Amino acid sequence: MDRYELITRNTTEIVTVDDMNELLESEKTRVAYAGYEPSGKIHLGHVLTVNKLIDLQNAGIKVTVLLADLHAYLNGKGTLEDVRELAEYNKRCFIALGLDKAKFVFGSEFQLESDYMLNVLKLAQSTTLNRARRSMSEVARNIEHPMVSQMIYPLMQAIDIMALGADFAVGGIDQRKIHMLAREELPKLGHRAPVCIHTPILLGLNGEKMSSSENNYISVDDDEKSVEKKVKSAFCPQGIIDDNPVIDLFRYHIFPRFGEIEVKRSSKFGGDVSYETYAELTNDFANGGLHPMDLKKTAAGYINSIIGPVRELL
Repeated sequence: MDRYELITRNTTEIVTVDDMNELLESEKTRVAYAGYEPSGKIHLGHVLTVNKLIDLQNAGIKVTVLLADLHAYLNGKGTLEDVRELAEYNKRCFIALGLDKAKFVFGSEFQLESDYMLNVLKLAQSTTLNRARRSMSEVARNIEHPMVSQMIYPLMQAIDIMALGADFAVGGIDQRKIHMLAREELPKLGHRAPVCIHTPILLGLNGEKMSSSENNYISVDDDEKSVEKKVKSAFCPQGIIDDNPVIDLFRYHIFPRFGEIEVKRSSKFGGDVSYETYAELTNDFANGGLHPMDLKKTAAGYINSIIGPVRELL
């Protein structure tokens, strides 16, 4: 798989592809960044962007991971001490998942410096309150009654790209409004508009929005039995590919890490079968050649292999 395929696979959009190609044609070493607000357990929703960073890492691009402890504090996620401790935990998880070559930076290490804060204030002069609020609408708590700190959040996130020297900004599609703010405003401050790589927001295992109250997701520190139980009860209608959370496990998590997928099953149900591509598996499932329970059992086994190193590390 070439660099272009690695970078673009399993993305919702890239803004813009032309800008990305221009960066890739340059001999200069490029930097990709993603920020993670320490706010709870790392789950497979987070791992979607981790997988994309690994793709970029394998494409020869340097990766910087921002452990956004100060952002979490501004967003009401706890004291600075609490979020810093959680950020350390997140860092260990990311390394175990494959970001072993990445550079990890804590936001509090540079975001209180005078030059950084001056750039935040400059950006504040050209950003309306309404735009700051819209930028935070997908990622903030209690956006109906936001605190002033939450309006500073998107401005800081834009300046992070500049401060970290990032050419690529990676995030879920919920980060789009903040990234577009950065693309429009950073050139005014002397930094090139970043290429923005957006990954989808996946459904929870029950087919609904991921929610901590529903516990409808897999955390990277779930034990093997918990993973098996969650996947076994997951929404997986026979023959349906779209909006099928078990199929999504294969597309976004399993196939990117394994060259071939083997499904173990009794001879009376057709015997073992292997798939070299995501398309082969989905075609067989759509045509009735693969039963949902076989799909679930296989998915659970591979997901346990992926998150196994996290359990060992923690």
